[in-house]
Amino acid sequence: MFADRIEGKWIVMFRDALLRCGVTDKSLVGIVCETQSRELNVHLVELALGLIGARSFKLVATTPSVTTVVPTRSTGTSMALTGLEEVLKGLAACDLIVDLTMEGCLHSPQLRAILTLGPRALYILNEHPEGLERAWLSDADVAAVERNHQMLAAAKRMTVVSAAGTDLHIDLEGQVATRVTGVVTQPGTMGHWPAGLVVAYPAAGKVNGRIVVDTGDINCTFKRYVDRPMTLVIENDIIVAVEGDGVDAELFREYSAAWNEVNALTTSHFGWGMNPRARWESLACYDKRDTNCIEARAFAGNFLVGIGASNVAKRDTQNHFDIPLRNTTVTIDDTVVVDRGRLCFPAEG
Repeated sequence: MFADRIEGKWIVMFRDALLRCGVTDKSLVGIVCETQSRELNVHLVELALGLIGARSFKLVATTPSVTTVVPTRSTGTSMALTGLEEVLKGLAACDLIVDLTMEGCLHSPQLRAILTLGPRALYILNEHPEGLERAWLSDADVAAVERNHQMLAAAKRMTVVSAAGTDLHIDLEGQVATRVTGVVTQPGTMGHWPAGLVVAYPAAGKVNGRIVVDTGDINCTFKRYVDRPMTLVIENDIIVAVEGDGVDAELFREYSAAWNEVNALTTSHFGWGMNPRARWESLACYDKRDTNCIEARAFAGNFLVGIGASNVAKRDTQNHFDIPLRNTTVTIDDTVVVDRGRLCFPAEG
């Protein structure tokens, strides 16, 4: 476990992240956090904004009571802002909203509603600053993510195979393709930092095949390397079978069943990681409280499987898994973008 001490280098790092998002000494920035937010990161944002000279204020919501039957982790859907809709209207005047809630408000309707009024938002993940420091994207990396996103957005189909047995087919007609660079400059948009990935949210009924989660792949919800393989059998977006007799398959089945929701075992998003400084092995080096598995989602060449809610497919559930796979080959239309775990179109130069 790290000491939660402010370091000057982290103030500069947070300042640079905010400058990339267009914050100036003329900007108004609203900080949204909760009583259980990582206080170190909240302080770093405040100090970084002071260094820039931006005007800012802070909204601290009370972390809500736990009402779910199992813990929620890495959902991107914070419940901390529920019931605060009238108060949140004050954020509409902001140029940038910095989201420091524990789970993030990427999929929370309360913050999404405010973005329609013009502000933009940056979610800083609940990571210790040391992890943020190492996973920084260069300008060339950001440009590479943009190029990969353009290819994905124009594609009509995605296929994914692996020596372990993955054989997945995704119809991309009607998809919504997104990219995450940590740079948010357009009004009404939201992204997260750190970053470095592109993902597609397929329309309903477009995903079929088998996903083999192999030994060494990562379940981000459990912050755990997979010890024994499990296979997800998918028919029209629905995981109809979870095959495997190890602890990982049993955890997946039990956790999903605990929600008792019809959409608990449905697909959400698929994409690939592009951050050359994010590392697969980093999870082994952190206590669970010090990481939210962003490196696992973003390390270059991983294929990211998302299970759970999808606004595009019009499905809602509290069950959520992000599972980055190694050693896959990902093809969009006739272009191989990841070859056996190697990113084919990285940063140039």
